[in-house]
Amino acid sequence: MLIYGKNSCFEYLKKYKKVKSLYLDRNFSDKCIISLIEKLNLKPHFCTKFELDELAKENHQGIIIDVGEYKYADLDDIISDNGFIVILDHLEDTHNFGAIIRTCLAAGVDGIIIPKDRSVSVNSTVMKTSVGGALNMKICMVTNLNHTIKYLKDKNYWIYSSDMDGQNYSDVSYDGNVAVVIGNEGKGISELVKKSSDYVISIPMSDKMESLNASVAAGVIIYEVVRQRSL
Repeated sequence: MLIYGKNSCFEYLKKYKKVKSLYLDRNFSDKCIISLIEKLNLKPHFCTKFELDELAKENHQGIIIDVGEYKYADLDDIISDNGFIVILDHLEDTHNFGAIIRTCLAAGVDGIIIPKDRSVSVNSTVMKTSVGGALNMKICMVTNLNHTIKYLKDKNYWIYSSDMDGQNYSDVSYDGNVAVVIGNEGKGISELVKKSSDYVISIPMSDKMESLNASVAAGVIIYEVVRQRSL
């Protein structure tokens, strides 16, 4: 997997030393990053902008790191007492995923669960849109969301699915172990997941708007959980 962009690469180099390959624009001049590269004794490949464009296909800002395959967390690694987990029910947009990762990090969420099939995964775009946040957030990929939800319930988690026909999200109590489910951008929460949920919650909307962007909705609900837990 490639990480690119100054912020994402700087975050990676600050925390990790495992680099398969490091590519720099011949005119790269960010002193902080150059200093860190020298401190880690890394040997970059100096390239033209055209060569970097061929590698990243997106705005790389003159730096690309090949870090190998992303390592997902085990499910048990994100389970804790008074736990807080976010589940993404077949989310597809990488930019939404990156934004949700950043919100989860800021809010102190223990981990994010994503399904293996028909879903966004951690890739270079997600790494950039999360500004390297995917490196610091435990993300677990599972083969079956419904089996995972059952397992979480056995571990005393309450499941809150966000959908259009639920209770007002601010009227619900988020005590104990909490898992918030955010649905697909177009289809929302799948019926099986909804049936497995303890609560179906909604964000009230005016007549002028039917729904919120998935990452915005996630942020609203996540911080309601945080607000209630701080009381």
